[in-house]
Amino acid sequence: MATFLILCVLIALLLTGMPIFAGLGLASIAIMLVTEGSISSVADTVFAKLDNGILTAIPMFAFMAHVMIKSRVVDDLYDAANAMVGHFKGGLGVATVLSCTIFAAISGSSVATALTIGSTAIPQMQRFGYRPRDAYGVIAAGGTLGILIPPSGPLILYAIVTETSIGALFLAGLIPGILMALIFAFYSVAQSYFRTDVKDNDWIGWTECAKAIKKSFWSLAMPPLVLGGIYSGVFTASEAASIGCIYALLVGALVYRNFGLRELAEASYETVRTTAMLFMILAAAAMFGHAVTIIRLPIELMESVTALGLSQLGFILVVMAVIFILGMFLETISIILITTPIILPALVQLDVNLIWYGILLMINLELALITPPVGMNLFVIKGIANAPLAEVIRGALPYVLLMIMGLAIVLVVPGLSTWLPELAGFGR
Repeated sequence: MATFLILCVLIALLLTGMPIFAGLGLASIAIMLVTEGSISSVADTVFAKLDNGILTAIPMFAFMAHVMIKSRVVDDLYDAANAMVGHFKGGLGVATVLSCTIFAAISGSSVATALTIGSTAIPQMQRFGYRPRDAYGVIAAGGTLGILIPPSGPLILYAIVTETSIGALFLAGLIPGILMALIFAFYSVAQSYFRTDVKDNDWIGWTECAKAIKKSFWSLAMPPLVLGGIYSGVFTASEAASIGCIYALLVGALVYRNFGLRELAEASYETVRTTAMLFMILAAAAMFGHAVTIIRLPIELMESVTALGLSQLGFILVVMAVIFILGMFLETISIILITTPIILPALVQLDVNLIWYGILLMINLELALITPPVGMNLFVIKGIANAPLAEVIRGALPYVLLMIMGLAIVLVVPGLSTWLPELAGFGR
């Protein structure tokens, strides 16, 4: 009952339009005042959470993404994908998914992926006969891959909250991320196959295709550089983010030559905004985690689960259902920071693999990005296409079902998310 009341209060606060950090902070302060009569522990709690070197990866990855976006490298990336598969029936949809997949591995942001790829792909898809809602749907869904495919900001946050290896989670997201991309691509081809008004691109020939791929070399080289360094042990996640920033700056300034002081100032400003927001939410989440510990909420939840006799699978199914509902109203960071501290003790008690659960959580959070009424990617597509929101939702709904199918596959076959981390020698 206490869990239900706290979640209801939080949701009520957030639905008023109050910022996430304020809602979490107010709820935490109220709990501490009622139980302890003081908030003297707030400073120590917040400092302990933020005094973590791995947090430097967040602003670095954000800056890297903004530099790549300002440099417009995505245009060449989309052209290369389109050159390779755009001449097949439904190939333009596949090219869009492929571009989203690669850019997700560059930016680590779902909203940035949908915004950047969508600006280029939507006009092209409509020009070749795709219905507007089909174009909106594939961009909205493809954009969600930024959560799952590393480097992912939400995966880093989850790793910090659960004290799980970032490298292991990055590896764990690769196969499920590719699986989701393949599901989206297959659906796009199947959808186009039964429509006579969808045209094929003309095959431009191997020479032109090779030129397009060569032109996109600098963007394609980013993921192997950043992720390869982490997985090989050459540098840590924070160092990898710094290397990625230097690489992005060099590519923008020296290769594309369209990244000057103005673009640097804009990218820095956006990075500061993003980082400040995330760190304020992290501080409030630390307060919230401390507050629920004071009232013994995790312990009571664990005891309740034990009393119900739920199996590991039964508990995961219940949690996934709750998170799916929360995803209709809250954005991804809120869900991670509100739910994870509460259910973490129960996950440990039931011997749930935290890496596996983290990937299940990320797929569920992908759903949150395209489920109304508060699906962020839906509003991004609405904005860049100037389209009715109802039409965007109609285009995204089939992909909601496809994501649920992908979630079920990873739930039934945990090895899809745990095989690579185990192969690399990471623990649970």
